[in-house]
Order: sequence, then structure tokens, then C-alpha cells
Amino acid sequence: MKKIYGNEYVLSTLRSMVLSGRTAHSLLLYGEKGSGKKLIASYYTALLLCEAPTENGPCGACNSCHHSERGTHPDVVYVEHSGKLGGFSVETARNVIADAFIKPNNNSGRKVYIFADCRNLDPRTQNTLLKLIEEPPDYAFFIFTAESKAEFLPTIISRCVCLGTAVCTPEEAGNSLSEESFAPEDIKKAVDCFHGNIGMCREYLLNESLRKQVDLTKSIADSIIKRDEYALNAVLSSGVRERNDIREILGMLDKLIRDAAVLNKDSNAGLIGCFRGGAVSLSRLLTTGQAVRIHRSIEKAWRAVEANVSIPLVTAALCADITEITG
Repeated sequence: MKKIYGNEYVLSTLRSMVLSGRTAHSLLLYGEKGSGKKLIASYYTALLLCEAPTENGPCGACNSCHHSERGTHPDVVYVEHSGKLGGFSVETARNVIADAFIKPNNNSGRKVYIFADCRNLDPRTQNTLLKLIEEPPDYAFFIFTAESKAEFLPTIISRCVCLGTAVCTPEEAGNSLSEESFAPEDIKKAVDCFHGNIGMCREYLLNESLRKQVDLTKSIADSIIKRDEYALNAVLSSGVRERNDIREILGMLDKLIRDAAVLNKDSNAGLIGCFRGGAVSLSRLLTTGQAVRIHRSIEKAWRAVEANVSIPLVTAALCADITEITG
């Protein structure tokens, strides 16, 4: 299994549960995108199904471990997303319930369902699953991953063991990427943008779309710094067309604004955004109050995107808000 950097508290908790026989039938892993939630979900799955788990994790040698490593285990179900918003439908939940009462056919006698990237999870779907999560068959286990616990109803949260994941140090991120033979100069660019977030660093190196989103975010920051309303509107209106793009860019821009506000108070503060130079310049331009107002405008734009409002309308409104605040 791929080495997991950081998150040792989460990993040790999962190992202790399995080795002590106090396994969580419902586990919720939440944290920043790229912080290792899916990898840890796979780790817990392998632990649950391993025929001889150890204090160091899955044995890696048994039949179940080999199938888990290859992603071919017949009793691991990756629940499919559905709908425009990429949630899970009530019908999907009912299919999971029906399947959960079919006993597994493996040496561990366990079956695992993974609900990855839970976002816009319909309350009706959650309520449909609630009874199963409350009283699961002894052999059934459910793993949910999400960026925030806020995606879930309190009734679901109360029935899950909830563990938060965290990013690593930039050094650990660099070491992880080095194991995959990326060029040192490319690794530096990725870590400069995403610091200790190994998942996002790796995505940056592999995905041209993410690199374009980073470049657009930097262009937006430059337009704000120059107080160039025309350029800001042009970048937002012409460069952001897909719903996923606007989500990513809003998230990265919000981190830059956060960095600017923090630098206003402490010039040596640790930064989390993708553009250190831009954050420094923004900190000289914006007061803390202005940074807070821009943050609120970004949050408003995010809510509009999640509510399926037209992207051109969202970007036009955001441009108007930022221009008013910085003008």
C-alpha cells in the first residue's frame, strides 16, 4: 500500500479499533481536499478485510490485501455519484441497503461501502441510509469522505466515528512526490502552490486543468492588486466556464485573501494560498476589514454556484463586489 505521510493519529486510531475488535461500522473522514481522505479510507478498508492485521497496518501478504491493493476486492463497493451536483440519490441509497443484506464471501467475513467526496448530500438520501447506519449487519461497514462534517445531518454524524485529516509539512510533501520520480523543479512549483497538501501537489503536477486554474487565480489577484476592473472582469468572465473550475478558483482566491489578512497582522505568518507574492502585495493593498468583506463576497459566490446559479452571473456579481470594496 502507498505510504501515507502525516495523519498518524488517525491511522493509529484506526489500527487500534481493528486490533481491539472495536471497529467503527460507520466512519466519517473529513478534511481539506487532497489531505489524504481517500487514501486513509482505502487503508481502513484494507485493515478491515485483512486476514492478519498487525500493529503496523494491513499485513500486505494475504489474498484480501492483494485484492484491496489492486482495487479488485469483490466486497468493497465504491458507491456511484449521480445527478448534476454529484451527490447520491435516494435510489442509490436503497440499492446499497438491499446489497448490504447480502452476506460477503471472503475470509474476513466483512463488506465495505465507500461514499467518497460527499457534497450536496440530499437529506432524503441521508434519512434513507439512517436506519442501516443505526443498525447495520455485523459484517457491513460504511466509510464517508467529505471536506466538512457540515455536509451531513446531525443524526448521521452522531452515528459515525468522525476523524479529521490534516495536510503534511512541505518537506513531507516533497519527499512523497520524490518517490514518484517527479522532477525536483516541478516538485518545487507544486509545493510552492499547495505546501503540505500532497494530494493537491500531485494533482498540480498531473493535471493541466488545475495548473490553468492556479494561473487564473494568480491573474485575478494581479487584477485586484492593479485595481484593474476591466482585467478582473475579463479574467472572470472568459476564463471560468465550468462549475468545477469556479469552485476551485473561488477556494484558491479565498485562501489568498486569508493570507493577505494574516500578513497584515504578522509578516512572518505561515501561508496556505497558491501565490505568496500576490498575498504579500494584497496585504499592502487591503485592510483587514476589506479582506473580510472580500471573503464574504467569495462565500456568497460559492453559495450561488452550489445553488446552480449561472456562472456568468456569479462572476459578474463577484467582480462588482470586489471592485466596490477595493475602489
